[in-house]
Amino acid sequence: MKTSLIALVLTFGLAGFAAQAQTTVSDTDGNGTYSIEELKAAYPNMTPELFKKIDVDGNGQVDADELQAARENGLLPN
Repeated sequence: MKTSLIALVLTFGLAGFAAQAQTTVSDTDGNGTYSIEELKAAYPNMTPELFKKIDVDGNGQVDADELQAARENGLLPN
C-alpha cells in the first residue's frame, strides 16, 4: 500500500513538472536568433502578425530577450 501511494504521488508530481516545462525553440541555422519558420516549428499557430508583435525591433528575427518577453507578456505559452 505504501509503495503504491509513493508511486502515485511521484507520477502526479512528474506530470505536473512536465506541464510546466518550457517550449523549446531550436535555432536550426545557428545564427543566434529565431526566424518565423523556427518559431512556427515550436509554436504551430505562429502567424506573421504574431511574429511582428514578438519581433519588437523589427529586424525580421526574434532574439532570446524578445522570445522571453513574449512568453512573459502572454503572447506565447511557456
